Amino acid sequence: MPHHLLHLIVPLQAEDALVEWLLEREDIPGFTSSAVSGHGSSERSMTTAEQVAGRSRRVMFMLLLPEETAEAVLAGLGEDFGGSGIHYWLVPAIAQGRLV
Repeated sequence: MPHHLLHLIVPLQAEDALVEWLLEREDIPGFTSSAVSGHGSSERSMTTAEQVAGRSRRVMFMLLLPEETAEAVLAGLGEDFGGSGIHYWLVPAIAQGRLV
């Protein structure tokens, strides 16, 4: 079954709730998160301080999942985090493995 990499760009205020939500799902074996900055023209989602700085602080989650699981996760996110400002993209993973 082909795997996909699901990226979630999450507002800081939703980070803790999303971590808990992801950890509770049995179909997610693990994930990675890191602090990121968003740059762009979407001023309506930025505070005044972020507009002055030219970036907005976010957290990016990366999940490597089978395609069907990724779609189920997105559906669940839509139900439980709809309207929270989470942005995502889903891309096929060409290869995966562990270097030993």
